[in-house]
Amino acid sequence: MRRLNQAQDEGRSRAKMQRSLEQRYAIKFCVKLGKSGSETLQLLRTAYGDAVLSSAQVFRWHKAFKDGRESVEDEQRAGRPSTARTEENVSRVKAVLDRDRGLNVRLIAEKVGLPKTDVHRIMTEDLHMRKNCAKLVPKNLSDEQKNNHVLISHELLGRVSSEPDLLQRLIAGDETWVFEYDPTAEKQTSEWHTSQSTQPKTE
Repeated sequence: MRRLNQAQDEGRSRAKMQRSLEQRYAIKFCVKLGKSGSETLQLLRTAYGDAVLSSAQVFRWHKAFKDGRESVEDEQRAGRPSTARTEENVSRVKAVLDRDRGLNVRLIAEKVGLPKTDVHRIMTEDLHMRKNCAKLVPKNLSDEQKNNHVLISHELLGRVSSEPDLLQRLIAGDETWVFEYDPTAEKQTSEWHTSQSTQPKTE
């Protein structure tokens, strides 16, 4: 009887863990879609009902995935520290990031030959880094655009000479140059930085 009860408990535990992993994948998917923590929680409640993770768990996993975490597995338990988080491995991870801060956790893990969970902890806890998306800044005008400004100005001056009432017929306004910006490419500009780093910029 005791063995039967133990088997039933283990079965319920495995089922609970499976539901938890499913929801973590769902949270990760919502993060990639740009959903907020509150939106993600509402979607999970709709899909899983009473079996949904607690709001604290949803927000914790949402933040972890937003900060660049890839694995949905639990971290190693306290009292069983990872042997991968050595000074040598921290230096190896830092060296990879120094060459390319745009790499994701999976690619860094492949380069250094460590589990993704260990690499993520090294980056966030040992190196104190998080991923920031590049900030869009105005782009300087090219030489061709500057020349076009000069040509248009000369053309207007010439027309004023031949058409004295031209300025009375013109509607003037501030000029704004707008450059195309694709929001879907924003994730591609994200880089790993510390809190003291200068925020990346893109034109």
